[in-house]
Amino acid sequence: MSSLARSATIALRMLTLAALLMAPVGAIAYSKASGLGIDKQGAGLVLFVTLQRQSMT
Repeated sequence: MSSLARSATIALRMLTLAALLMAPVGAIAYSKASGLGIDKQGAGLVLFVTLQRQSMT
């Protein structure tokens, strides 16, 4: 087996392992992506208004 083929095999294994380890994190991030931002009800609204007022002063 040549050195290039061995290096390619090792790189493919490393890429596969990284993909398997990152897939759950990516799935969680994707599922939470629709809920970005502060929910502007109750305490979230108070926090939003307070931060807006502080940024204007």
